[in-house]
Amino acid sequence: MQLSRAFLVAALSLASAAVAQTYPAKGIRLIAPFPPGGATDAIARVTAQKLQESVGQTVIVDNRPGAGGNIGAELASKSPADGYTLLMGSTAHAINVSLYKKPGYDLLRDFIPVSQVAVVANVLVVNPTVPAKRVQDLVSLARAQPGKLNMGSSGSGSVGHLAGELFNTVAGIKVLHVPYKGSAPVLIDLIAGQVDFAFESVLATLPHIRTGKLRALATTGAARSELLREQPTMIEAGLPGFEASGWSGVLVPAGTPQAVVATLNSAIAKGVTSADVRERLKSQGAEPVGSSPAAFDASLRRDVARWSKLVQMSGATAD
Repeated sequence: MQLSRAFLVAALSLASAAVAQTYPAKGIRLIAPFPPGGATDAIARVTAQKLQESVGQTVIVDNRPGAGGNIGAELASKSPADGYTLLMGSTAHAINVSLYKKPGYDLLRDFIPVSQVAVVANVLVVNPTVPAKRVQDLVSLARAQPGKLNMGSSGSGSVGHLAGELFNTVAGIKVLHVPYKGSAPVLIDLIAGQVDFAFESVLATLPHIRTGKLRALATTGAARSELLREQPTMIEAGLPGFEASGWSGVLVPAGTPQAVVATLNSAIAKGVTSADVRERLKSQGAEPVGSSPAAFDASLRRDVARWSKLVQMSGATAD
């Protein structure tokens, strides 16, 4: 039995080495599970371009939107584990683990993390008529009028919604959640004064911040945003432990040979850390990462656990 096991391990190692020597031998598909034009799609296209340059094979971005990113993720999970179908995963997939009863796949079982590509901070913005110029001003208003301040979000269970639930918990306040179908309608009503504040992406809100149609109070990342350096983080604004960033990263179906994962990781990390990509990502409000598979796996598991608690607190469901 021990001999058989040793023989199997040796055979698998040889097979993995052989795959690594020939991979990639054809074009690669990177599934972006959201529509063209969004943040995940933009990061997927930057990643695909650099990966193509590195491996010398065509890398196409295949947009498969729907069900909060689940349609594309399910398709990727059922694809051959050969390194020719990749998934551009995002925070939505970590949230969907607890938001959907039957997402169609198991994020932690059906995928191998390759590399986190970028982290995207959100920003707390208010309508200028709201008498709050600092986060603590907004907290004071909410405490003085429990349940009367309105917070818009791009949907129940979205990053913006759950950031609001975290705000309620950490600040000890209660605000009224108003869900919309996407970020665009949230910003329209926020600018019009139909809702008081929202947690939205830096990239989507920046033009309105610069024209004075919205007022930024703080960003939600661990560090200040490159595009809003003058704004404190929520932690700096007096809310310890408040972090609600989004991320994008590449995953492959479980069972993909380790040597292939290593090849992809090296190529992606090299591309993400190149000067031109760093500038492109930062111009979109994203901070380049380029992590190891192990680091991405650990981060993913922490994220799933953290968002699960917030989904339970919010009572959000998408089934």
